[in-house]
Amino acid sequence: MKAHFILYVEDQARSRAFYGQVLDQAPILDVPGMTEYELGVDSVLGLMPEAGIRRLLPELDVAPGGPASPLRAELYLHTASPAESYARALAAGATALSPPEPRAWGDVVAYCLDPDRYVIAFAARTTEVP
Repeated sequence: MKAHFILYVEDQARSRAFYGQVLDQAPILDVPGMTEYELGVDSVLGLMPEAGIRRLLPELDVAPGGPASPLRAELYLHTASPAESYARALAAGATALSPPEPRAWGDVVAYCLDPDRYVIAFAARTTEVP
């Protein structure tokens, strides 16, 4: 399993510069709405502007503005079957946000909230990233 740890950030460019310096590396992906840094063979740090998650999941009513914002992070897990992982999470008490759907970045992804309101995404790659 490959884990993507996605932080919702106020300013993507500022965060990209900060983490580039802190990690002493260039991003492996840097497009409007997402910057990623490889942390290891099985883990990636993602930086997504807060506006991006508000567009992706508008039903969450995510307020902008730093620490007061109700959502601060997302755990993005690549799995063999997003639908099965999603079903297990719901059975364990997660709140459904979005069933598995093809997304613009080439993954099929399902979203839910854990009991502490962290977003969990279960994903499988379907196409190459453009």
